[in-house]
Amino acid sequence: MRTTARWATTVGLTATAVCGPLTGAALAEPGQAPAALYAPSALVLTVGHGESAISATPERAVTLTCAPRPAGTHPAAAEACAELRGVSGDFDALTATEGVMCTKQYDPVVVTVDGVWQGQRVSYERTFSNDCMKNAYGTGVFSF
Repeated sequence: MRTTARWATTVGLTATAVCGPLTGAALAEPGQAPAALYAPSALVLTVGHGESAISATPERAVTLTCAPRPAGTHPAAAEACAELRGVSGDFDALTATEGVMCTKQYDPVVVTVDGVWQGQRVSYERTFSNDCMKNAYGTGVFSF
């Protein structure tokens, strides 16, 4: 009898593990693909004053989710996601907006990004010479 109970439990758990993810497809809204078809894109962005993430105390942190739709506490989530999609999630490819004039004042600001972009682990750190320079790069991504 114990063997039968073990087999029944094993078959039940296997069926749940295999069929469980399929139930989300039935819950998708009409005309939209289910969320399970998207690779996750969820990031935590922080900003703080200092030379590096080790020496800087984070002053602000926001979340940014880009798949299946822009969301999170980032104030410009849709713009940030569009900008990241445009550079395929490569934060180094974000460029400064042309025509932005910043002072040469040195007051370092460090930005960190940790999370997942389209299913791949992301860990990024960049130090800008001041807030103006930070805001000029990746205008949607780093504006928080």
